[in-house]
Amino acid sequence: MNPNRLRLNDVLVFDGHDYQKGKRWSVSIERDRIVAVEEAHPAEEGEQVLELGGKFLMPGLIDAHFHANSPSLNVGVADRLAESHLAQHARKYLEEELLRGFTTVRDAGGADPGLAQAVREGLIVGPDLYVSGKALSQTGGHGDMREGVQLCGCAGYTGSLSCVVDGADEVRRHVRELLRSGVDQIKIFVSGGVLSPTDPIWMEQFIDAEILAAVEEAERRRTYVMAHAHTSSAIQRCVRLGVRSIEHGLLMDEKTADIVAGSESYIVATLLIVSSLISGRLPLPPGALEKAKSVADAAVKAIEFGDRAGVRFGFGTDLLGELHGMELEELVLRSSISGTLATLRSATTVNAEIMGLKGEIGCIMPGARADILILDANPIDDIGALVHNPGAYALLMKNGVAVVDRLTAQ
Repeated sequence: MNPNRLRLNDVLVFDGHDYQKGKRWSVSIERDRIVAVEEAHPAEEGEQVLELGGKFLMPGLIDAHFHANSPSLNVGVADRLAESHLAQHARKYLEEELLRGFTTVRDAGGADPGLAQAVREGLIVGPDLYVSGKALSQTGGHGDMREGVQLCGCAGYTGSLSCVVDGADEVRRHVRELLRSGVDQIKIFVSGGVLSPTDPIWMEQFIDAEILAAVEEAERRRTYVMAHAHTSSAIQRCVRLGVRSIEHGLLMDEKTADIVAGSESYIVATLLIVSSLISGRLPLPPGALEKAKSVADAAVKAIEFGDRAGVRFGFGTDLLGELHGMELEELVLRSSISGTLATLRSATTVNAEIMGLKGEIGCIMPGARADILILDANPIDDIGALVHNPGAYALLMKNGVAVVDRLTAQ
């Protein structure tokens, strides 16, 4: 018998796409990979088996819109911190994110390849991290966080999450520099946003030539662009110009949902950040509350339009500062609109497809990474079993290594 092989026997399985109610399975792991998924069967002599008596097994979750470098909702506070200080906040957020069951996260602006390397080397015990570096914004766009009157913009802006670039040539040069540095994907802003101080939410950002420059350079390195886009017009531009991952999409109308559904683009919806901003619990920059309310009023309809049209929705949280720690609540909001099974697919297989990692993460199948969650309760029946239970995981495994293990400790 192979001493590096472990079989998890007699489990209910959500494999990232399907769930067969009541059927018991066996999942075998060898080192960092899943090597077999078969019907449950008794242990053979000398075999290393954990008998799990009908517990629930699923892939590790994927957060496709995470911000590690975000110690405050006031981005200006983060901008004034040294990068070494920011990295300690990022370490804390990443390590806590793993314990919530997210075995992979995609950073949507701020985290650099050094942070991802620290995770790979075990210096940070966090999820596998896919980084964008600093997101790219036009002057006066959603990533331009300068406040007050500055009559001369010649100094530009580079902050903790983003930097300002203008013109197709400058976009192209910055994208090439980011790709040279080792980022996994490129992030841009193509509509207004909530927390930025000077842009209306409806504002179109970057001209087509600038967006195309980013898309072309990303494709030359066999990667892709993720683009912040709330409005229908911005979403349609993303589809037309070849943006794979459209972030938020919460002002999408029915016509636009049909356009997205017929394209190769995905939308990574993020509801929790908006509902949190309008809750009144947190101080916000001037104008942000009104912008957040305008998005919140349309967000549920946007998801419903997308579901009816067949839009492929990914899953992201987009939380900053004081809101970190609430990431699993996004599952509750999305499940209330789209249903639990569709939401869990978004947070596993759909996100893996968006990131170009289909069959590698977000699934329970031979050859996939052994990123595995085992729970006593069944989140398909009640998503609260995953969200509102601090000790939900009997086993939390990342790359075949147990991070939480209440099975063998019993």
